[in-house]
Amino acid sequence: MKEIIAIIRPQQWQKTKAKLLEEGFNAFTVHRVYGRGRQKGLQYLSKSKEGIEGICFLPKRMVTLFVPQEEVETVVQILMGTNRTGEIGDGKIFVCPLDMVERVRTGEKGQEVLI
Repeated sequence: MKEIIAIIRPQQWQKTKAKLLEEGFNAFTVHRVYGRGRQKGLQYLSKSKEGIEGICFLPKRMVTLFVPQEEVETVVQILMGTNRTGEIGDGKIFVCPLDMVERVRTGEKGQEVLI
């Protein structure tokens, strides 16, 4: 089992969600988050004594999915295909090991909980 975390542009979320649902991945969590990468946020042209004024963090969406190992590549390809524009700020995808899953309501454990 794996946890997939994608940080994407907010305007790409609806397209990403539609493609995930179309491909049968209907269990995910999405959060509104703020952050910055190599572009270091937006920079304004106004200057102050401290330097260039700007926004340090940009709005993003963080999408989290938990999937069996055999579905990881499919999900990553969906995320890449719906979010790649070729411009700075397209986002990142993280794939992390998932050691245990337990359903709170029933106490079930393991991969069956993901279904």
